Amino acid sequence: MSGLKVKKGDTVVVLSGKDKGRTGQVIAAMPSKGQVLVDGINVAKRHTKQRSATSQAGILEKAMPIDASNVAPVGKGGKPAKVGYKVGSDGTKSRFDKRSGASL
Repeated sequence: MSGLKVKKGDTVVVLSGKDKGRTGQVIAAMPSKGQVLVDGINVAKRHTKQRSATSQAGILEKAMPIDASNVAPVGKGGKPAKVGYKVGSDGTKSRFDKRSGASL
């Protein structure tokens, strides 16, 4: 899968899964896998043991990847945006919301 509709720093809304309806900011995008990491979404608890004197042992919460097809950028009114692309006269490519026409 190549080319994601979302990128790092976007505020997205989850469309399906256990966190449906929640919003968060994209921490990392993995286009090769078609997945994104969203802050506070799809959090799993990992039990870790101490590896060195400085590392902490215990139960840590870790954000797990979510499929990019299950998230959409937040458009007007907090609703999911349908993403389209425009190519300007100078050759720059920009994203816009197909419903409202606003740029993302």
